[in-house]
Amino acid sequence: MISMAILKGITVYLISKTVTGKDAFNRPVTEDVREAVENVLVAPISQTDVAVVNELSVSGKKARYWMAIPKGDTHQWEDAEVEFFGSKWRTVGYSTEGIESLIPLDWNRKVVVERYG
Repeated sequence: MISMAILKGITVYLISKTVTGKDAFNRPVTEDVREAVENVLVAPISQTDVAVVNELSVSGKKARYWMAIPKGDTHQWEDAEVEFFGSKWRTVGYSTEGIESLIPLDWNRKVVVERYG
């Protein structure tokens, strides 16, 4: 019998800010809202990729992981705070997206993350 490995991602928590009111100085008060996103692939960036991504980054941020986002996901991933592996991370730059129907697996968008906090 031939065993075939099936790729399955992990649960990543996307943390967004929700305005819950105003403080005494009329500034918005926000609350973190954690939303689970299932089946996200997370992989370390190779040294070659790190050099290319960091060279292209005007912000000076240091990329650490790639995240592959499942097809059909409609979340906002640009400059977002995420949590996985028990740590907080922040996405860097814009996501790269392919045409869903032309990509054979379950993921069609790629996001770079850096260490945060």
